[in-house]
Amino acid sequence: MQLDAHVKSLLDMLAAANQPPISALSPSEAREATMALTKIVEAKEVPIGAVRNGELPGPAGPIPFRLYTPVVAGNGPVPGMVYFHGGGWVFGDLDSHDAMLRMLANESGCRIASIDYRLAPEHAFPAAVDDCFAATQWIAAHTADFGIDPARLAVAGDSAGGNLAAVIAQLAKAKGPKLVLQVLFCPVIDVGADAGSRRDFAEGYFLEQALMEWAGAFYIPPGTDLKDPRLSPLFAADLSGLPPAHIHTAAFDILRDEGAAYADALKRAGVTVRYTCHPGMIHHFYAMAEAIPYGRTGLKSISADIKAAVAAA
Repeated sequence: MQLDAHVKSLLDMLAAANQPPISALSPSEAREATMALTKIVEAKEVPIGAVRNGELPGPAGPIPFRLYTPVVAGNGPVPGMVYFHGGGWVFGDLDSHDAMLRMLANESGCRIASIDYRLAPEHAFPAAVDDCFAATQWIAAHTADFGIDPARLAVAGDSAGGNLAAVIAQLAKAKGPKLVLQVLFCPVIDVGADAGSRRDFAEGYFLEQALMEWAGAFYIPPGTDLKDPRLSPLFAADLSGLPPAHIHTAAFDILRDEGAAYADALKRAGVTVRYTCHPGMIHHFYAMAEAIPYGRTGLKSISADIKAAVAAA
């Protein structure tokens, strides 16, 4: 299997730039650097039906959100998705995933509420979990305010946000709300993983193991059990009864193997799973449509699967 040609060009460009790795930066520097890269690689001028910014109540104060309404949404309620952005629990915000979520909303037909949860190191684990769960419960209780069909609510996220989406799906099983789908893009599933993909792609493939360790040092307080399911959802005692899962990994991503392991574990527990490993791709390909054309076509296919799943729920 080979890297996609556009992916290779992007990696070559990043290597030639000879910038210090994110893992050598402070959190504030990392936030600036990743946002600068986002502006280069994200899709440009994506139309959307409507965008609304707001706040909802959280356990430590208001939680900002951004609601995306698809270009074709109609007048009545539509399926909804609560989305948690990636960024190692340290960087990322409502702007970092804006273009991706515009495309995802349009193609899936879902109204998407992007959640600006608290970040580390200012707010370590479990602050992000608490915010994301509070946001999901609030939206589920106020679907009319969001134009969302209460019977068709999903959660989704990428990377660290995929970790949060998997965790929220587990918490919702016990405490509500009822979710019809969980969509995990290249998720962190086992924070202490020593899987083959963690070793094979540790350097030079965009997301590096050094960055995972850097982020974990900020997010995870010393002495925390790395198998706490709120950190590593793979280790939940009982995975049965969870909502259907669409899990997407990339062939050249250090997180590939743990995503596949979670898909297998869910299947063994009787959960309906659609698992896709995207050939030739790296971590975050779905949000880099300007640099990687497959980011757009892949996201369109992913969205079609989401649309079909929520329609059948």
